[in-house]
Amino acid sequence: MASSSEFSILPDSATLEDLRRQFAFRPADPQQSVTLTESQISHYNSQGFLSPLQILSAHEAADLRCYFDDLLRQTLAAGRSSYSISTAHLKHGRVYDILTDSRIIDVVADLLGDNIVAWGSHFFCKMPGDSAAVAWHQDSSYWPLSPSHAVTVWLAIDDADTENGCMKFIPGSHHSGHLTWRESTPEEHNVLNQTVENAESYGTGPTVDNVLRAGEASLHSDLLLHGSDANCSTRRRCGLTLRYTTTAVRAGMNWNEKGVVVRGSDASGHWKNPPRPLAE
Repeated sequence: MASSSEFSILPDSATLEDLRRQFAFRPADPQQSVTLTESQISHYNSQGFLSPLQILSAHEAADLRCYFDDLLRQTLAAGRSSYSISTAHLKHGRVYDILTDSRIIDVVADLLGDNIVAWGSHFFCKMPGDSAAVAWHQDSSYWPLSPSHAVTVWLAIDDADTENGCMKFIPGSHHSGHLTWRESTPEEHNVLNQTVENAESYGTGPTVDNVLRAGEASLHSDLLLHGSDANCSTRRRCGLTLRYTTTAVRAGMNWNEKGVVVRGSDASGHWKNPPRPLAE
């Protein structure tokens, strides 16, 4: 891992083009693991993801679903889409609490190390019969972060399976570096706007359906190719994505203002560490 000083010359207002992007997977050290097993660390390093991990009890999962149901009702009533609840930890104290939950941070720390910043929280909610899909992509292509050393925790609000459009992974694709993508076409009905073509050719095995029960979570590398199909079922499929990186990583486009230091320290002060919002 490069030292934080290597990236400190960038101003906080740096654009995506200004950032000296570095794309390379940094494997976790099984000798430093506290919560995950050596086998789990090995799987993450070789495959690029871990799933499933039990995070919430059945009672906690049901309570969180009720909370999201109410939040979604307010969002739709305001004329916004089910995908629009983004950077939620800066607006909603309940989401901030989930983002900083020690049960999640303990697992992330085994993959990223001792100094961790949480910077993203986004509900990805596919309503029943939603024709939108998520094309094969790498998270790192969207994020003005360098070096690429980030983990996404996908916490299931609803049960997610192949029928309602669960996430899919291409194992081993995180070892291919940064991949060329094209702008998605309208015919793809992509929730995002990037598509990596011939994505399966970058994997080391068959595509994996990320089937999760509510309260379970998966973790994946920012370089792993992943996506999801449309929700053709009569059931909703919602997950809360929680994004983490190390405090040594540098962010452009003022994204450092979103970052909450959740473990260790940020000696450089690059990440702004906003407080928990009081209001919902």
